[in-house]
Amino acid sequence: MSTLAWFSVVSLAVWLWLLLGQGFFWRTDQRLPPVRLTPGGWPRVAVVVPARDEAEVLPLSLPSLLVQDYPGTAEVFLVDDGSTDGTGKLAVELSERYGGLPLTVVSPGEPEPGWTGKLWALRHGMALARARGPEFLLLTDADIAHEPDSLRRLVAAAADNGLDLVSQMARLRVASFWERLVVPAFVYFFAQLYPFRWINRPRPWATAAAGGCVLLRTETAVAAGVPEVIRQAVIDDVSLARAVRRVGGRIWLGLAERVDSVRPYPGLGELWRMIARSAYAQLRHSPLLLAGTVAGLALVYLVPPTALVAGAGSGDAAAAWAGGVAWAVMAGTYVPMLRYYRQPLWLAPLLPFTAFLYLLMTVDSAVRHYRGRGAAWKGRTYTRPETAPDR
Repeated sequence: MSTLAWFSVVSLAVWLWLLLGQGFFWRTDQRLPPVRLTPGGWPRVAVVVPARDEAEVLPLSLPSLLVQDYPGTAEVFLVDDGSTDGTGKLAVELSERYGGLPLTVVSPGEPEPGWTGKLWALRHGMALARARGPEFLLLTDADIAHEPDSLRRLVAAAADNGLDLVSQMARLRVASFWERLVVPAFVYFFAQLYPFRWINRPRPWATAAAGGCVLLRTETAVAAGVPEVIRQAVIDDVSLARAVRRVGGRIWLGLAERVDSVRPYPGLGELWRMIARSAYAQLRHSPLLLAGTVAGLALVYLVPPTALVAGAGSGDAAAAWAGGVAWAVMAGTYVPMLRYYRQPLWLAPLLPFTAFLYLLMTVDSAVRHYRGRGAAWKGRTYTRPETAPDR
């Protein structure tokens, strides 16, 4: 066989393994675990929302927390992380307009050295919340909107199943062309890297969380030393999950049905910056891991369509056949995620192009790091951010 045919056969073998051996990552049926018995006395909950320059999205997200239909006692703590757009003042105005759960707005000032801004804000919000004695903390981003029963369902799932951390990957906004092309693939790639079934096993094979919506048992957070032990983490959700797992905490992660991100990413530039700011941190700032990732993306996602087209054009039947089957398997595994996001299925064959964009974003993330720009986000740059610890 030709060299191209060998590459295409290897790519096909990888895809068959991904289809059957990677925790069925492509399935989208990991939703909140069933609740057999709701709590007799609903536990006290504190909702902590770190926010930096979120005046654009806050009117769409904060009211959804204030009007939660929760049978127990709950309150909201919004931590204004040095905003310059009036985020804190707007939060107070929204609370006065909508009523509902009590709202406290605090501003901790600039983060101390060694802290990322979000975790510095969470530190102050969680400390203030813990003084009220909540059994659970809901850590949710300022761009996340919750259906009225979201908190009740999260707490019921955690209490009934004995979980220390329940995390839902919010359904991201998909409206523009670039959002349709990039966003479902973002969740697809995340699930491929951290198969939800492996995370949710009684004896887990992987550990991760989705930072936009995390319900955390307070005593577990204290035992894990959160957020101090992860204070430098840019990929804070995975770091948080690993900290909880290290103290024996039980974790569940799945796709959300009633939790949505309202943050718009209308153009490729916004999406590019969002992904590039943390991609190299995920690779532990390792040139070797970067080279392996680029080679892996090329082999798995770029070889199949290349082999099909080049093989068909040159008469290399083996390359064309193996490449075509691998591309078909790839597209087939992407279909459930497109259906979850209610997107047209003709986007499935375009996954290689999207993967190529992610390859470029990952390389750009490394370039930014070595140029000293690190993980830049809303006016802050972390030139040497830490990734999630392995222990």
